[in-house]
Amino acid sequence: MPHASASEGASAPRGAMETRGLEPVPDGARTGRVRELFPTWVAANISVLLLTLGAGLVVFNGLNLWQVLVVGCVAPAVSYGLVGLISLAGKRGGSPGMALSRAVFGRRGNLFPGSVIWVARWGWETINAVTGAYAVLTVLDLLFGVGPSTPLIVVTLLLFVAGTFLVSGLGIKALRVCSRWAAYLFGAFSVLVLVYLVGHTDWSAVLSRPAGSTAAMIAGIGTLAAGGLSWAPTGPDFTRYLPRAASGRAVVGRTVGGAAVVVVPLVVMGAVMAVGTPGLAHARDPVSFIGGLLPAWIAVPYLLMALVGMVLINAMSMYSAGFTAQTLGIKVPRAWAVSVNAVISLVLGFLLMVVATGFLGSFVAFLTLLAVAFSAWIGVFGTDMLRRRTYDGAALMDATRSGAYWYRGGFAPSAMVAWAVALVVGLLFTDVEWFSGPLASTWIGANGLGWVATTVVASALYAALPRARPRIRKADTPGDAPYPISSSVLPLVSLTKSSTNGSDNAAKQV
Repeated sequence: MPHASASEGASAPRGAMETRGLEPVPDGARTGRVRELFPTWVAANISVLLLTLGAGLVVFNGLNLWQVLVVGCVAPAVSYGLVGLISLAGKRGGSPGMALSRAVFGRRGNLFPGSVIWVARWGWETINAVTGAYAVLTVLDLLFGVGPSTPLIVVTLLLFVAGTFLVSGLGIKALRVCSRWAAYLFGAFSVLVLVYLVGHTDWSAVLSRPAGSTAAMIAGIGTLAAGGLSWAPTGPDFTRYLPRAASGRAVVGRTVGGAAVVVVPLVVMGAVMAVGTPGLAHARDPVSFIGGLLPAWIAVPYLLMALVGMVLINAMSMYSAGFTAQTLGIKVPRAWAVSVNAVISLVLGFLLMVVATGFLGSFVAFLTLLAVAFSAWIGVFGTDMLRRRTYDGAALMDATRSGAYWYRGGFAPSAMVAWAVALVVGLLFTDVEWFSGPLASTWIGANGLGWVATTVVASALYAALPRARPRIRKADTPGDAPYPISSSVLPLVSLTKSSTNGSDNAAKQV
């Protein structure tokens, strides 16, 4: 019988540290609650970078306050709506997202989107590590007048990454507890900042700004939605402990609600700040810039709380990155698999802080490429979910050639073709600082909708191409199936078994 590696097959003890790897969560251990998703997605968006993006909507896109409000509402509804829908696969299959992806792309085929997504997470974690380090440096400057230096940058990055590694290493329980308290505290401090802005803002200047173009609004939605899309493969990681009977509507609602309750006010706050101080939109160090806009008695606790939020964002990303690393064949426990991403984010973070000359430009370019990489996977995986209601848990862990999800040489041809073509199409519409696709000047490219084209192409191609069928492996001994057979093939197995029994009975009568 096939068996999982030690890293994949560890069970989850009842202690503080989660040791469960890629293997499906048994029904008896599915004690999660849908309501826990709300603070989870609140914590996933506690980032002062949303202030910077909000400022960019005013300075670069030329939007007024009401248009920014529309963008702030639509973007999380679209992006986290997709995250919530993809999250439903977690409660169906009980496994992390990239493990469930094996059922779609094949055991070997899943290595390709898995590698792209894993590398994309390096950039996401690097951006957050840099932002967290900037927050520490700003607080030190405000409280003690200590200016940044290369040794101090290294120390702050080390502390941030170490905190991230600790929380993500402990696992789902630690993330739930930290997310819940972070949601409460960050919400309280955000209200405090909002009250301050209400009393210290030239509202006549804010409200008198002329409206920008519809195209600029669409582009703003695309930029803002890109960050949310990056969480789609992560969604099932946080729903795999939910009972199978958990409400799908509630899962999507809590996901969108948790994100929107943070994204909307922060983006609007950034837009309001940018009217008086447009430099926020292109500051090399946006965190210290924000610290200079607020009085110290607000800035210090707010940035400290934002720092906690950014630790949680990175912890959530590294938590999922550990699973992704395991799907790529890194045979270590999940808690140690995250260490690879921790080291990478530390090195890249140092380079971005010391070498890079512009922060927002690099950030937006990264979000654009990130959206393309994740959208291709979303289109294929999401379309497969429309056809599939169950996942064969043991087959997900079966690395042998006779496994149900081996397909053809370890690849599901239709999924691979759809994903690869969509990825290329998305890049054709992409325009960033260091790369411009040949279709970037078209309406789709100019409005930042390359990720939409990527998703649509991936979904349409996968739906049109012949679907790869899971293999049915004959049991080694009568009554001993090597893995639970999925519901899609049960009628065939029952019919075969009935025919066989009928032949045996006829032989006995003769």
